[in-house]
Amino acid sequence: MSHLSLCAKGISYSYPSGTEPLAGATIDIPPASRVAILGANGSGKTTLLKILAGSLEPTSGTVEVDGVPLRHTRRGLRRHRQDVQLVLQDPDDQLFSADVAHDVAFGPANLGLNRSEISERVAEALDLLSIEPLADRPTHELSYGERKRVTIAGAMAMRPCVLLLDEPSAGLDPAGVEEMFQALDKLEKNHTTVVLSTHDTALAYEWADSVAVVHGGAVRQGPPDEILRDGNVMTAARLRPPWLIELWDRLHAREVELPRSVPRNTDECAQHIAELLQSRNTAWQLQFTPEGAGPVSSPVDPVLAHRFSSHSG
Repeated sequence: MSHLSLCAKGISYSYPSGTEPLAGATIDIPPASRVAILGANGSGKTTLLKILAGSLEPTSGTVEVDGVPLRHTRRGLRRHRQDVQLVLQDPDDQLFSADVAHDVAFGPANLGLNRSEISERVAEALDLLSIEPLADRPTHELSYGERKRVTIAGAMAMRPCVLLLDEPSAGLDPAGVEEMFQALDKLEKNHTTVVLSTHDTALAYEWADSVAVVHGGAVRQGPPDEILRDGNVMTAARLRPPWLIELWDRLHAREVELPRSVPRNTDECAQHIAELLQSRNTAWQLQFTPEGAGPVSSPVDPVLAHRFSSHSG
């Protein structure tokens, strides 16, 4: 699987109703990267993904793969869809066969591959998504999360260089989201570029190399700690910053001595705060009187106490 760059330059698109979700939008997706597309409902996230996949032809602008413009001809689209695969939000929109193995085999079979190569690709895709035990299961018996992973396996059986996911965490409980992103981590090891749309800024902040906020027909793209910390961008797009950024900025506003760079996940946050507490000698400790009267907590910054109490459990 070769690495490919994918980009959309100056993309505009109008629906027959007259709605124009994109007007001169540009997005750049480097090889082997993780890109999160963020935006409010109706902002154009799904439209942008469909244009990148070749499912929609833009009113103006170009989609390029390694600098070569996509041609919306049968031959051009056939080639493009071997390199770039789109998985829709609702898995039932893409499940066609009676059982999992046959559904995952659908795409490779349409490429005209022989039976041996189809079987090899199916086994490879099921392994990537850790769903080998589901191979013979009827698709209608699967849970929602399992169906989502099967649709991703079907896309991966095409051995794409770029995988586009529309709201992959939508409708999943926390355990399902964790399983989904464990599967996506395996795709990264397979050198697959992953682009996903989401409303979850905290998820995007922790996971992505680059974020692209869609608003007003345009795209603002950059590093997560730059874009998601830009109050003007977030307010205009009707998005709330990740809680880690909110916490860090509030602590800095209270002159708490912390690094300017915001931690990317809970573990990094806990490490920074533990170091701060140790340096101040105010770590939470149990102190006992000589008579054993019981524990007394050390003084704790009230901002930290409120934040941790609100996230407990």
